[in-house]
Amino acid sequence: MAEQRTDLTRSTATTTDALVAELRDGVVGEVRAQASLAELTTLRVGGAARVLVVAERDQDLAAVGAACRRHGVPWTVVGRGSNLLVADAGWPGVAIQLGRGFRSLEVTDGRVRAGAAEPLPALAMRVADAGLGGFAWACAVPGTLGGAVRMNAGAHGGQMADHLVEVDVVRLHSGTRETWPVEALGLTYRHSSLPDDAVVVDATLQLRAGEPEAVKAEIREIRGWRREHQPLNEPNCGSVFTNPPDDSAGRLVEAVGGKDLVVGGARISDRHANFIVTSPGASAADVRTLIRQVRTRVQARFGVRLRPEVAMLGDFDDGGLDP
Repeated sequence: MAEQRTDLTRSTATTTDALVAELRDGVVGEVRAQASLAELTTLRVGGAARVLVVAERDQDLAAVGAACRRHGVPWTVVGRGSNLLVADAGWPGVAIQLGRGFRSLEVTDGRVRAGAAEPLPALAMRVADAGLGGFAWACAVPGTLGGAVRMNAGAHGGQMADHLVEVDVVRLHSGTRETWPVEALGLTYRHSSLPDDAVVVDATLQLRAGEPEAVKAEIREIRGWRREHQPLNEPNCGSVFTNPPDDSAGRLVEAVGGKDLVVGGARISDRHANFIVTSPGASAADVRTLIRQVRTRVQARFGVRLRPEVAMLGDFDDGGLDP
C-alpha cells in the first residue's frame, strides 16, 4: 500500500485542542476538528465529532489509536454512515473514515482481495465485470466492504459470510496489522465478534465464475426492485431493525400501524415499513423516539422485541435504548 501524502485538503487552521494538533502531526490524511457527522450519514441528522480523521494508511490508524489512548478519548469508525444514527449532541471522540488509500481490488482465480473502503455497490459491479458471480446482492447494500464485514451485511438471500476467506485488521490498541481467517470472525446474522479496536482494512472473498452480462442483469433486477420498494431518494439508514427469526420486521411494523407514525421530521417510509426517512429540520432525537414508539407497539401486540440494526453513537440523554 502506498504511503504517500494524498491530495486531500488538510485543515491547517490553528487549534487549541491538543488532540487535534497531535493528530495533524501524525496523520497524512485529512484531520478536521468539530466535523459535522450529519454530512457523513445517510440519515443526514446528528451532531459533530470532536475530530474526524480520514485515514490513508495503517500508520494513520496507529496514530489515532495512540492519540486516543494518551488523551483518554473514544474512537469510532463511521464508514459511509449508512447504518448510523449520531446523537444531536455529537460525539466527543475521534471519528474515523478510511480514505482512498484503503481502496484496491485484485482478482485471481475466483478470489477477490479488496480494500475495506471500497463501496459495496461499486465492488459488486467490478467483480461482475471480472466474470464472477454470487455477489450481485451486494449492490443493494449502500456501505463499504469494511462495514459489511463487521456487521456481516446481507440482502436478497446473500451475506458476507457466504464469501469471506480472511480479513486484515489494524488494531488501534497496538497499531499492528493482523490477518483473521473467516472462522475467527464469529459471523452470525448481522453480527461479527471482531474486537472494537479492530479496524477492517481489507478482505479476501471467494466467488464463483459467472457470465458478466448475466450477473449485470441480476444486479439491474435487484436495483429495480429496490427503486420500487425502498425510499432510495429520501434520507434513510437502510433497515432499522433486524428481522426476528422466521418473520419480517417490516411486516410487524406495518401491522401495528407504523406507517402512520411521525415524530418531528422523522417518519416511517410509506414504501417499506422497516425504513425511517427524515426531512429537512429533523433531529436524531426524532429518529430515536420513533424507533422507541415502533418497538413499544410491536412488543405490546406481538410480544416481539425488535432489535435495532442501526448503530447509535453518542449520548441521547433519554435513558438509553435497550437491545
